[in-house]
Amino acid sequence: MNHYSLREFNLLVKAVLSEQLERSYWIIAEIGQINLHGNGHCYLELVEKDNNYVKAKARGTIWANVYRDIHPWFVSQTGTELKQGMKVLINASLEFHEVYGMSLNIRDIDANFTIGERERKKQETIQRLEAEGIMDMNQELELSAVVQRLAIISSESAAGYEDFMNQFENNPYGYQAKLDLYSATMQGDAASQSIIESLHKIHESEWDYEAVVLIRGGGSKMDLDCFDDYELCAHLAQFPIPVITGIGHERDQSIADLVAHTRLKTPTSVAEFLISRMLTFESEINDLQEVIGQQTKALIHRQTELINELNFRWQLNTKQVLQRSTFQLDQMSHLISHKPTGILNQHLLSLSHREKLIDAYNPKNLLTKGYSITRINGKILKNQKIKSGDELETQTLTKTISSTVNKIK
Repeated sequence: MNHYSLREFNLLVKAVLSEQLERSYWIIAEIGQINLHGNGHCYLELVEKDNNYVKAKARGTIWANVYRDIHPWFVSQTGTELKQGMKVLINASLEFHEVYGMSLNIRDIDANFTIGERERKKQETIQRLEAEGIMDMNQELELSAVVQRLAIISSESAAGYEDFMNQFENNPYGYQAKLDLYSATMQGDAASQSIIESLHKIHESEWDYEAVVLIRGGGSKMDLDCFDDYELCAHLAQFPIPVITGIGHERDQSIADLVAHTRLKTPTSVAEFLISRMLTFESEINDLQEVIGQQTKALIHRQTELINELNFRWQLNTKQVLQRSTFQLDQMSHLISHKPTGILNQHLLSLSHREKLIDAYNPKNLLTKGYSITRINGKILKNQKIKSGDELETQTLTKTISSTVNKIK
């Protein structure tokens, strides 16, 4: 049986691997850790994961002379640095050292793969947000025409925050608003969680904010990666206050921009947007005030004309009514003066006729003319039935004669 020392065995493995393996391989892996040494060498830990489970791991090295060539090219093509969590396609050879063990000697990195991978992850995030039905939720909120209280998420030392404040506070119209800063990390791996924590603070605040502004200064494309993070974008999409973004890139659009209520290019643009809404509102108010003033003047003019016309008619009608009333009073006065006398004379004449008529029918006058009145049983004899033996009483002007009926013809 042959015996090997550890060094001898490792040298054997090294020789076998050198003989059996190709000169280099294209390998897809995720950067688990990255460390740029002072001597210019770049050391990486490469992993393959299934969700959070690590299925494979290897050390990788980009020597200084290679790193000086591939790093600038990679950044120029992808707009981002090599960083933890990035999936890359590397060209590497296997190196096995009898002391340091196995590592991958990285010779090249395919920038196009990284570009495509970043875009793929971005599209996956967008599709997930759309599938959950939250992509457009923040955009459906109503943004106040004039924002009076604003929550700002930014880094206090960021140039973008300073640009925003200068633009807003020094606006030529003198518009003002309550601006509250919620400081957050705006780039790097910690940015997403830091911004989410600021959103929670705003939501729990005692103030009723009308909008949230998410702003940062310029930077490389890699600085935008945190704004493509699903957790952050899901929070922004579902936030109950309109979110306005001014992340600071003219050409690139992050998912945070897509889910926000309003997306603008830069922090300065955000300030200009808010000021322009205030100016528009003031202009509309001034226009309405002018219209109301004109309509009020026209209404007063019409009402004045109507009052004058009514006053004229009233004076004219009053004069006419007064004339008619005077005429009627004159007629009534005439009637009052002459009517009673005529009525009295008519009644006196009527009384005179009635007196004569009464005199004409007075029984006394009839008796004077030689007539007599006969009564039976105290009643004037007219058509009553009488018979022999009835007692009659006959009255003349001067006598009353009693008689007994003997015969009736």
